Amino acid sequence: MPGNEKGLHAGHRARLRRRFFEEGLDSFEDHQVLELLLFFAIPRRDTNELAHELLRRYGSFSAVFDADPLDIAHGKGLGEAAAALLSLVPGLTRRYTADRNRRGRPALTSSELAAEFLLPLMAGRTEEAFFLICLDTQCRVIVPALVAEGGLDHAHIESRRAVELALRHKAHSVILAHNHPSGQARPTSADHRVTQALVDAFAPIGIALRDHLIVAGEDWYSFARAGDLPTSGETGGKAT
Repeated sequence: MPGNEKGLHAGHRARLRRRFFEEGLDSFEDHQVLELLLFFAIPRRDTNELAHELLRRYGSFSAVFDADPLDIAHGKGLGEAAAALLSLVPGLTRRYTADRNRRGRPALTSSELAAEFLLPLMAGRTEEAFFLICLDTQCRVIVPALVAEGGLDHAHIESRRAVELALRHKAHSVILAHNHPSGQARPTSADHRVTQALVDAFAPIGIALRDHLIVAGEDWYSFARAGDLPTSGETGGKAT
């Protein structure tokens, strides 16, 4: 492959991967999902062309994954690695769905339930970790999303990142959580400022910040339970 063409393919792959990280798959067309998936089995070929060919050959997106892997493997430019990857998808989906249904999605309807969910998540962490727990309309956990590690000094950066994560996961409400690895489960002035910044960041997009929990070992503190959760537009911050 000539150097320029190789560079174009590499740039296109990087852009498509970045788009996936930023937007998820909802905005992708069927051939783009296949194209992205084939990156992992076919490192040095334009997979866009192969994705279109698979859709033409089998007639629909789902039919590609249901096709006989040996038949896929004999397609031009594909081979056994691509066939195995595509054929894994239905089985992986079934296993993922069965496991998720089996373990359930806890509803964090109180500070106590939120703490019970968070204690294992924070266990053994030696650095400060900042999580956004995205919840659906029934306060069930969609995902615990890691926003930052190593401190919360740059509240405006964390606010932007938190909003992006909440929108990506279609959260109806969120719970903020972080740990104090070598301290006590008491809020600092910085913790109050970050809480206020996130309340203000979420208010314009209609996402409620239900609580902010701080975990230190087996101990924990809830802004909501303590009556410290601010409303949008409040200023200042309480000192420790």
